[in-house]
Amino acid sequence: MQPAKSFRPDLACSTPAWPDRAWEVEAVLAWHDDDAKAAIRTLLDDCRHLRRQLALAESVMSRGMARGWTPRYERDTL
Repeated sequence: MQPAKSFRPDLACSTPAWPDRAWEVEAVLAWHDDDAKAAIRTLLDDCRHLRRQLALAESVMSRGMARGWTPRYERDTL
């Protein structure tokens, strides 16, 4: 039996399984029939939903369960 593959963020950008960002943008626009405002609205709704889910998970998760990890609601800037 082989060990399970683990996610390695340091390899995420170089892994070919991850879609190209330009392709992702085109896919989002195509999903919304090239309506950029509708695409932005949907992405903002998704962000809002995920932030609520993260806040909910943070409120019910014990500190020992996450070994001191706490979520960040803003992503790091490059």
